[in-house]
Amino acid sequence: MTRFVLAAALFLVTLPAFATEVGWALLREGGQVVLLRHAYTLGTTDSDAFDIEDCATQRNLSERGKLQARKMGALFAARAAPVDKVYSSRLCRARTTAELAFQRIPIETFPPLDPPAGGAEYDAQARADVLDIVRNYRGSDNIVLVTDLAVIQALTGRSAREGEALIVDPGADLLAVHARIIFN
Repeated sequence: MTRFVLAAALFLVTLPAFATEVGWALLREGGQVVLLRHAYTLGTTDSDAFDIEDCATQRNLSERGKLQARKMGALFAARAAPVDKVYSSRLCRARTTAELAFQRIPIETFPPLDPPAGGAEYDAQARADVLDIVRNYRGSDNIVLVTDLAVIQALTGRSAREGEALIVDPGADLLAVHARIIFN
């Protein structure tokens, strides 16, 4: 019984590393869409006076998050995962993540990646706009969409850690997640 528990624990510990390697393999091939949750932030909630245009009213990246974002970009380069374009939410933490990670790549602010205001449902038109990008992408490099947890959950039905990437394809109703990359 002890061996079984040990084997199961070892499997669970190596599973994220395996999932990460599968993700890198897909990205090296190119033509993938990456849904990326912003890097580590300060705090857990935004201010009651939240304004998408005012970083002072939002949670922003911590120093650890800034380092994590730079590490993301370095790993994309080191792992030969070509990125053609980056789309970012207007959230300051998403934009900063994109800017620090992908310094030499065009970054386009894309409001459909913004979280719903005040805990509302994710907008059907925003979902359609993001799905349109995913369905129509035919490039040989990868594209990255940087956003937050609420949008990732609305698009995939799944959760993601701060600084986690999900490699996605269009599914029937939601985006299908094929692999994950965890940036610690």
